[in-house]
Amino acid sequence: QVDLGESGGGLAQAGDSVRLSCAASGRTSMLYAMGWFRQTPGKEREFVAAITVRGGDTHYADFVKGRFTISRDNAKNTVYLQMNMVKPEDTAVYYCAARNRPWYSIVLTTPPEYDDWGQGTQVTVAS
Repeated sequence: QVDLGESGGGLAQAGDSVRLSCAASGRTSMLYAMGWFRQTPGKEREFVAAITVRGGDTHYADFVKGRFTISRDNAKNTVYLQMNMVKPEDTAVYYCAARNRPWYSIVLTTPPEYDDWGQGTQVTVAS
């Protein structure tokens, strides 16, 4: 099991940049990939971005391409989500997720494909 802790959320203005961090602890040597999802009240958890821990391969949801960047620092067991040009529709609770099971690609876009989850961090974007 991997424990995940997100940070970096808060209130931003439209057009601002926000950086989220997710620190992993525990059995981090088993990690295959980490991802970010987001959720708003009454809606299902939505895929945002994912990255393989070793190779750094990435995959993004179409609605964030060109604005968000996922990266990792393996020395710190931390994954980041750099969010640029944020919009009010980016308002959500952002969750970090970890997958321990190996897979052949980074196209891991649904919650059941991940094994461990953080508590989430709220990002609110004002217009």
